[in-house]
Amino acid sequence: MPREQGTKSVAQNRKARHDYHIEDTWEAGLVLVGTEVKSLRAGRASLVDGFGEVDNGEVWLHGVHIPEYSQGTWTNHSARRKRKLLLNRAEIAKIERKITDKGYTIVPLSLYFKDGRAKVEIALARGKKSYDKRHSLAERQANREKEQAVQRRLKGITD
Repeated sequence: MPREQGTKSVAQNRKARHDYHIEDTWEAGLVLVGTEVKSLRAGRASLVDGFGEVDNGEVWLHGVHIPEYSQGTWTNHSARRKRKLLLNRAEIAKIERKITDKGYTIVPLSLYFKDGRAKVEIALARGKKSYDKRHSLAERQANREKEQAVQRRLKGITD
């Protein structure tokens, strides 16, 4: 049987990009049990409440919901258990230095399979204030209206 090629997206955390300023991103492997992999391959996961922490030189992912596998038996996993992330030592040291600064956190952005292996994209993020969120929404709306005006102009439609 040939190995899997390419990427297959499982879950996205769109709310993270709305709630946080993304400073830096990393791709990390996940330590999973068998039924978690089967559940992920079925496309079932939620990153909304997820966050990461550095503990004794290891990075752990908390709050990510991977539901129990429907055909699993007593070997099924806990849906919200903490999961170890696989990063090299230099990346962990860099993340740990940044985390000690006030206001930074680790948030998962996406969960996917890359060449058959489960990966998570994590980001070093700083929380947005409510006025920052309003500003980014207004900016996105202005860009959308600008693009629509350009498209109307190209089609020859006048207002």
